[in-house]
Amino acid sequence: QVQLVESGGGLVQAGGSLRISCVASGRTFSLYHMGWFRQAPGKEREWVATISWSSPTYYADSVKGRFTISRDNAKNTVYLQMNSLNPEDTAVYYCNKVVHTGDIWQPDFGSWGQGTQVTVSL
Repeated sequence: QVQLVESGGGLVQAGGSLRISCVASGRTFSLYHMGWFRQAPGKEREWVATISWSSPTYYADSVKGRFTISRDNAKNTVYLQMNSLNPEDTAVYYCNKVVHTGDIWQPDFGSWGQGTQVTVSL
């Protein structure tokens, strides 16, 4: 069973930056496409960004140009650098292995980590 552990969230002012991390267990992490998702209060979880096993990246329109996803396979870790944050980015952020189905990226692991809370104040 793969375990996902997110960290690095916090409270930041609008316009600020934050980097969050996710460590995944498993020997084949380098072969996974990995993604970040987020869930704001009262809303469904939404996809944010993907980094493929070969490193091309993909972003939701709402974060394109502000967020950067990266990975360190030696550490089984995926990162999300978030710049120019605004209150609409407030959410719990989760990572997961992803698959591309049709036009969307979907989570592949059945379970999720605890997530990391990101709160952006005015």
